[in-house]
Amino acid sequence: MKRRDFAHRPGCAVEATLDLIDGKWKGVILFHLQSGTQRFGELRRRMPGITQRMLTKQLRALEDDRLIIRKVYAEVPPRVEYRLSEIGESLRPVIDTLKAWGESHQQRLSCASAPESLQLTAL
Repeated sequence: MKRRDFAHRPGCAVEATLDLIDGKWKGVILFHLQSGTQRFGELRRRMPGITQRMLTKQLRALEDDRLIIRKVYAEVPPRVEYRLSEIGESLRPVIDTLKAWGESHQQRLSCASAPESLQLTAL
């Protein structure tokens, strides 16, 4: 996946970071890999809303960006494992902070039953 050139732009460090973990699934994959090496099927079970095609695409993008390491074992059937790379491990505090923020705002983010409840909490 080709990355954009963020050099010499205000906020380029933030843009570059968000570009690496953009989308709905990359951050979730990185979060699950924080618990250790996992196989494709394990990741898929942990993320029931993702399709096989999308998981494959996101894993390839993370591998291309050197955030994860893919190891293929010469077995029949082939066994493939994924783990965080050193660069991926360096994102641990970022992912943990996103998780903590989401937990502290979970009720407002996903538990509001109707738009009226958002207006009531704003008062």
